[in-house]
Amino acid sequence: MGRTRAALSGLVGAFVAVATPAAAFTAFDPLTRQPLYSTEEALKAQASPVPREVVSFDGRYAPGTIVVSTSERRLYFVLGNGQALRYGIGVGRPGFTWAGTHSITMKREWPDWRPPAAMLKRRPDLPRYMKGGPDNPLGARAMYIGSTIYRIHGSNEPETIGEAVSSGCIRMTNEDVTDLYNRAKVGARVVVQR
Repeated sequence: MGRTRAALSGLVGAFVAVATPAAAFTAFDPLTRQPLYSTEEALKAQASPVPREVVSFDGRYAPGTIVVSTSERRLYFVLGNGQALRYGIGVGRPGFTWAGTHSITMKREWPDWRPPAAMLKRRPDLPRYMKGGPDNPLGARAMYIGSTIYRIHGSNEPETIGEAVSSGCIRMTNEDVTDLYNRAKVGARVVVQR
């Protein structure tokens, strides 16, 4: 009877641990000793699938240059002294990739969206105009690239970061695009590589 009571109280402890918020503590399975749910750090990593970080950067670009590597699905903001800030991005799906050198010609907070004619031809179900805001596919910020139809912009679909799903624009999480927006200047060079 004593063993049964001890086993049951251990199971009750496990159920109580599961019901307690993750921020309070990390519970472990009493049999396997494995965590029953993620720690706070793991939850943050899930929210931002590709964390922003300072990395070594060998490219010969002036500080303030934005280098987009579509094959890596990463954007680099050159800091100088052999370093850059690296961000995770979403890129154009097959058939919608491009490369070239341009500059940022305009910046907008919570931009309105008017799908280009080519996109409307492919997707006539899209709205002709959408006011800026949390539901807008351009997200919190947009930086317009040269005379192209492309932008570096936020996204209301953060799960697409690291994927090739756009119509050629460079997508970032709203948190990351806001950070880049605050650093990048109108006129900044943008180098897009495949």
